[in-house]
Amino acid sequence: MWIVVIGTWGFVCPSAAIEVQPTPAEVRLALDRGKEAATQHQVPETFYTRFGDGDELHPSGFLITKLGGLSVMATHMALRGLEPSAADIAQVIEAPTMLVSTVIFGDSPSFAVNSYIVLDQGGKVIKPATVRVDGQASRSSTWPRSPKFMGKVVATFRYSDFDPNAQTTITVFPASGGEVRFSLNFAEIE
Repeated sequence: MWIVVIGTWGFVCPSAAIEVQPTPAEVRLALDRGKEAATQHQVPETFYTRFGDGDELHPSGFLITKLGGLSVMATHMALRGLEPSAADIAQVIEAPTMLVSTVIFGDSPSFAVNSYIVLDQGGKVIKPATVRVDGQASRSSTWPRSPKFMGKVVATFRYSDFDPNAQTTITVFPASGGEVRFSLNFAEIE
């Protein structure tokens, strides 16, 4: 069983808390950050909010908020000499869910199948709107030693179901048993 208590890292922004309904000024700032990142040849993933150890042998993950998603999109498009359209921007702003992607480890290629993920905010358990897992996990860098495989468990959570300002534990339940936990303070995430 893995229990991981971590902080987050990523692009630091002046506002705090996950914005469920960003203002026009916040949207403009997020788009400008993405364009600026492209001029500095930064990868769009700079705007993911990452958690976990961040190495190749320990559970980790990232989440993408609305403002982070706008910056990611603006970076992708600016790197190609394009600008997001109003429809592109609206699609991100109006998204009802936040994506959470995790990487966990196991010893069989199918270990991630039927895994599950939840958010816990002070004892309130938030179930995902969707969950996807790797049907066939990739070999880890320790192959053939344990942990032999790494797999993704990806979920979306409805913004209306969770508190965007709360201390939150993301818990992944591998089908083979045990759990992997990540502790984040949503109030510190844009």
